[in-house]
Amino acid sequence: MEQSFVREMTSKHLVMLSLGGVIGTGIFLSSGYLIQTTGSIGTIIAYLIGAFLVTLVMMCLGELSVHEPSTSSFHNYASKYIHPGAGFVVAWLYWLTWTVALGSQFITLAILSQRWFPGIPAWIWCIFFIGIIVLSNIIDVRWFSVSEFWMSLIKVLALAIFLILGLGGIFGFIPIQGNESAPLFSHLTENGWFPKGAGSVFLAILSANFAFSGAELIGVAAGETSDPKKNIPKAILQTIVILVVLFIGTIVVIGALLPDSAANLDESPVTVILNLMGIPYAADIMNLVLITVVLSGANSGVYAASRMLWSLANAGTLPKRFAKLSKRGLPIYGLLLTILGGLLSLFSSIYSADTVYLALVSISAFAVVAVWLSIAWAQLNFRKYYLKSGHKLDELAYQTPFYPIVPWLVIILCSVSIIGIAFDPNQRIALIIGIPFTILCFFYYQLFFSKKASVAFENQEVGELSDEF
Repeated sequence: MEQSFVREMTSKHLVMLSLGGVIGTGIFLSSGYLIQTTGSIGTIIAYLIGAFLVTLVMMCLGELSVHEPSTSSFHNYASKYIHPGAGFVVAWLYWLTWTVALGSQFITLAILSQRWFPGIPAWIWCIFFIGIIVLSNIIDVRWFSVSEFWMSLIKVLALAIFLILGLGGIFGFIPIQGNESAPLFSHLTENGWFPKGAGSVFLAILSANFAFSGAELIGVAAGETSDPKKNIPKAILQTIVILVVLFIGTIVVIGALLPDSAANLDESPVTVILNLMGIPYAADIMNLVLITVVLSGANSGVYAASRMLWSLANAGTLPKRFAKLSKRGLPIYGLLLTILGGLLSLFSSIYSADTVYLALVSISAFAVVAVWLSIAWAQLNFRKYYLKSGHKLDELAYQTPFYPIVPWLVIILCSVSIIGIAFDPNQRIALIIGIPFTILCFFYYQLFFSKKASVAFENQEVGELSDEF
């Protein structure tokens, strides 16, 4: 009996899935430190460039996923339009990205919960949240969509409310402790436009790019989307608009209101600013939001990673057991292996933090940019092959605008980001470990799977990619 994924996701589910992957602790926690080390204007510029890059990536992904909606799509696109070995590498890099994050997410959820229940050991909290994530992903795709929708909605509303309150504080509608008059935007440049030098802005761009990672989850879910020609373009547009408004707006508010004395923050800059406004129970409110933030990110991550394993197995590069779907169209074995990978990541972060875990984190940091680059490269080649095979441009339901400028811009910006990692001592290890890992994956594929895959791809026509491959 032929198995297939259930197409039940709508545009609102896709938007919230994407936002669930993007809106994480970076904007709620790390943004304050980035502003303090780079300057407010530099951080805003970095996030604008990050927003520009992710918009270009989504434009490229839109053409591919609307024309050929498949589960774990960019693994398939890279395999078909770049090289089968490239798809193999992309799938493993992306699986590692989400699976490694699970370890730190489990620990973070436990620490946040212990604020209210300090007597309960961290390992019990880890088991509790693992259970929630497994249940969310194992019942059916509609249950997952609904649970992720509501968790992501809480995150979006939290940022939107903070943005409104922050603007109220900036323009004097809400009193700010230590300010007799409306602060407006004077704090953004009071220490100069680039107090740490222009070089710090370049390094901030790398962090901003990582902050937007997760938007590409729309492509992972393309094979489970109802009416993809309608819902995918709609979801891409809505996701980009929401991300740009919320992320850039939040960075502007934090930069305008965060005191200089709040450097090296041990708590969220959002909490600091809400306390300055006199918002009651600000710390407890933000703790609840952060639990939702991390849980939603883990939920999205397990979804994406399990689909990548299914896609690898479906292509014959993992045991066929991992390509088996449940009666409700879910990759159960891929889900269980992803959870196991998350637990191994958790243990390595505790017992081998400076060796194994550091290597895993480095690979996952490198992977984000590599995956984006592969999406643009695949789209660039897809359009060429599509036209050469006799199709006309107006046959495409969604077209990447300004082709080939958009995919080339993505390739250039991602390449610059990868080169830039070499100039940051804190991130350089991502290249030292990430590049050899990528090369080893590619040669492993060539050694064991290349002959089998070449036959499969020779039998496919442009535009006929499907989940059955």
